[in-house]
Amino acid sequence: MTAAPPSLRPYQQQAVRRVVEHFRGADDPAVVVLPTGSGKSLVIAELARLARGRVLVLAHVRELVEQNHAKYLAYGLEADIFSAGLGRKEAGRQVVFGSVQSVVRNLERFAAPDHPRGPFTLLVVDECHRVSPAEDSSYRQVIDQLRAANPRLKILGLTATPYRLGQGFIYYRHHHGMVRGEADAFFRDCVFEQPLRLMVKQGYLAEPRRVDAALFKEGQELRYDFSALAPGSSGLFREEELNRVVAGHRATPGIIAEVVEHARERQGVMLFAASVAHAEEILGYLPVGEAALVTGETPSVERERLIAAFKARELKYLVNVAVLTTGFDAPHVDLIAILRPTESVSLYQQIIGRGLRLSPGKRDCLILDYAGNPWDLYAPEVGSPKPTGDSEPVQVECPACGHANLFWGRRDGELVIEHFGRRCQGLVEDERGKRTQCDFRFRFKVCPECGTENDIAARRCHGCETLLVDADDKLKEALRLRDARVLRVAGMQLEATVNGRGLPRLKVTYHDEDGATLSEWFALETPAQRGAFAAAFLRDHLRAPGVPFRPTSPEEVIAERHRLRHPDFVVGRKVGRHWQVREKLFDYTGRYRKASEVE
Repeated sequence: MTAAPPSLRPYQQQAVRRVVEHFRGADDPAVVVLPTGSGKSLVIAELARLARGRVLVLAHVRELVEQNHAKYLAYGLEADIFSAGLGRKEAGRQVVFGSVQSVVRNLERFAAPDHPRGPFTLLVVDECHRVSPAEDSSYRQVIDQLRAANPRLKILGLTATPYRLGQGFIYYRHHHGMVRGEADAFFRDCVFEQPLRLMVKQGYLAEPRRVDAALFKEGQELRYDFSALAPGSSGLFREEELNRVVAGHRATPGIIAEVVEHARERQGVMLFAASVAHAEEILGYLPVGEAALVTGETPSVERERLIAAFKARELKYLVNVAVLTTGFDAPHVDLIAILRPTESVSLYQQIIGRGLRLSPGKRDCLILDYAGNPWDLYAPEVGSPKPTGDSEPVQVECPACGHANLFWGRRDGELVIEHFGRRCQGLVEDERGKRTQCDFRFRFKVCPECGTENDIAARRCHGCETLLVDADDKLKEALRLRDARVLRVAGMQLEATVNGRGLPRLKVTYHDEDGATLSEWFALETPAQRGAFAAAFLRDHLRAPGVPFRPTSPEEVIAERHRLRHPDFVVGRKVGRHWQVREKLFDYTGRYRKASEVE
């Protein structure tokens, strides 16, 4: 006898239905995106209940293993747990909830071809953004073993933040009809996504009330300034650099006093510190006996004791350093103080997600940000590192298929004046119903052999397979020629002038750091001339290619010059007594210094 299944919310039912539909028609690994606090464990339990074969549910921390297992037991069904941290290593039942660390050390128990129940047919990965693309990672080792026993293994990932620093989106296609990640992404399709804003609006999550906090003392604004820091090669800020900003900072005592003041009417407070030393300093300013600190070095038994005391409300304040961003569930948390920079909107959402669960007597969740984090809680992830400090997500419509792309960029009012997108993210359908990525490229380099437009980083033409000439080779060759001039472009000047017959022309002059120049002229009088100008100049020079800009005179171009960029290098050749611009190199990466770089 089984108990009546728990009641699923409409979006949870829809998520389950989409997963079932996907796996009926394909074996491609799929992703479901649900915000923190939306009940992923209930979706997992329902899918495990519906599955006909064996099911393995993996998580990276034992708290999630235990939580997911408990939701499945709520159906009145039995399942095994395989987690050394929970003191259980059972793998005989149809459904097993395990920690990836324990399972990867005991693969022979999960990939045995002669198991009486047969091979696993469904693998569910909770917090699947932790699945590394590296083939020797723990998750990939488990997947390879399970696939060896069952080549048609269905793999489902669930996460609130489908993004990895250094990789971007963890899946290739989105069910809304767009490409998000790389073509070789392990997870192929996002089959369902529930927006955070909708969850809050429908009353399923507490409303986050964000305050970009700053302390004012003696007429001066006191806050942490992390603006000069840049993430390291791993995509993460270095702790020693964070510590240089916060160590002994004179704002810390006042900031914590302000947090305590805001906390008077609050139930539970989490503080996210920049470093261990910073966290220890913060703890010293909090009320004695009401606060605790958890770091990556906190012994397991001590960590469990402190978290249990916080959940039981024996402690009001819990300070941590990047260890309670996932797998931590304390619904009564209604104040979050952020005293560190966050590397991405995903991490920012994970932190704030700790306070969005509903709880009796909880009105909202107050977010005090003392680090000036630029992220919009409701904004989607763009999928690539933020290129400049003032970049923001912008929408750019594809001129070919009409898809509304999301890129990093800048606006002037409502007008997008710059974006960093390369290729349209839209999916287009052919006459056979097959969906492929739109071919339109906002930025590209042309193959000299066949004319195909390629990605600016491509080494070989995807049209004819010809090896594309390296930008460094072009510059090296030009520098050897006596009748060639190479400019390391420091600036570009636009001028409305007239030619020898008195006809209006746009003169574009490129100059280097030493004052050497090369110029070119354009006519914009007729539709044909304007079309040639768009193809020969605007397509490369626009900071926001694809955004409509159709000037009809040199004066219009000059008035909108803030929408244009100059090339990194210009190559000119001497023809008679005059120099002609032959080649312009944009988006240059190579061994030669650009004018913007200091020697």
